[in-house]
Amino acid sequence: MKQRGRHRRRRRGRAVRGFLAGTALALTAAATMISASQATVADGPGALEPLTSSASTASLRLTEEAVPSASLDRLAAEMGPSVGVGEALSGAGRTLRHAADCTRGEREALPVSPTATRAYCWNTGDTEGWEPGAVTTSGDADDDGLWGAHRVIVSGWSRDSGPVADRGLARVALVDADDTNSLPYTWALLAVPVDGGRDYRGLVSQVSGMVWYQDKLLVTADDGDRAALYVYDVNRIHRTTVAGEAVGRVPGGWSAHGAPYVLPAVASYRLSGDSGAPHPATVSLDRSTAPDSLVAGEWTLDDGDRGARLWRYAFDTAPGRAGFLAGDSAGRVGATEAYRTEATGVRGVLSYEGGWYVSRGGGAEDGHGSLWRQDTDGARGLRCGADDSRDCWSPRTASLSYWAQTGDVWTQSGRVLFALPLASIDRSAK
Repeated sequence: MKQRGRHRRRRRGRAVRGFLAGTALALTAAATMISASQATVADGPGALEPLTSSASTASLRLTEEAVPSASLDRLAAEMGPSVGVGEALSGAGRTLRHAADCTRGEREALPVSPTATRAYCWNTGDTEGWEPGAVTTSGDADDDGLWGAHRVIVSGWSRDSGPVADRGLARVALVDADDTNSLPYTWALLAVPVDGGRDYRGLVSQVSGMVWYQDKLLVTADDGDRAALYVYDVNRIHRTTVAGEAVGRVPGGWSAHGAPYVLPAVASYRLSGDSGAPHPATVSLDRSTAPDSLVAGEWTLDDGDRGARLWRYAFDTAPGRAGFLAGDSAGRVGATEAYRTEATGVRGVLSYEGGWYVSRGGGAEDGHGSLWRQDTDGARGLRCGADDSRDCWSPRTASLSYWAQTGDVWTQSGRVLFALPLASIDRSAK
């Protein structure tokens, strides 16, 4: 199991800061296809309002529920030895397309300003019928930006068409990002052990939020699975043996809806039960706090009149608790900080060094969204140009992931995975 070794690897972390830096992609042609002269935003979302009363923060409490170790051990004994992330990547059989090979329609998902410095498109053949969601990276997992010897991107997807029985299934793509000129990837289905570990079922949820921290992958769960978060251990990746559409134990072995690998959940975090509890629909990692923290935000309606709540949980620093949230002896996890933003249509949220970055969905089906940097003093939005238009961000980014070693923010919209420096966002926010 990999441990962080923050101080031991500080020098090596500096050595990889140049990863993905590069010169900005020549995406001007794509930008010209998109009209930046969208409706002017007269008023921003304003300053963040701190939520400090016990009544306003009680509904944010989570309760940790572990999957019994006996169930996990039984499943592992039945399926065979687990593989690591590196071994799974060694069998990656598909490769992302470069921006130049993306279609015009795909490139319209890129922001107008600031422009992406890295952009790739997913293959239609193996993403047809799947909805893209959150992104996290090995920059979240460990502070040297590596997992083992690899730089890795993890992309979440959920099934949104096909047979009713398949709707809502969740999976992740494990992307080998060692060479930015070639990004091969493979798939792992997210699953939940059942029947005491004798079988598993698929997680039923949109993957709208996801954070890979140390050896744990935390995934937002809604729809069929009403937990707030599910927890996966990247040391427990299992191979499937039957390449069918079924999920779980089948005649002849194990199937994961066509994915070569499966990840069984090791724990979950459930909401307080309060009817007014906000669901953490988007999450990200903040390494600028002590200890590191999980940032969460609720999604709100594009045309609604209620702003979203934003909050954070501390990660546990106790021995044997790598990747879990800090809670009390009963497993109750309280928010360490909470705010309300006046922004509606909130989709992704990121926090770094006191600033909260909030992305909003596009106002129309093909319209672009906006991105605001907020704190308790006010708000600054990305500006498209000389006018006061703010709708120049990507239309539908479900999450934002900051790779501190490179200074880049990674996200995806539609079939496009892209990155751009956080510094360019700050420069464009006025």
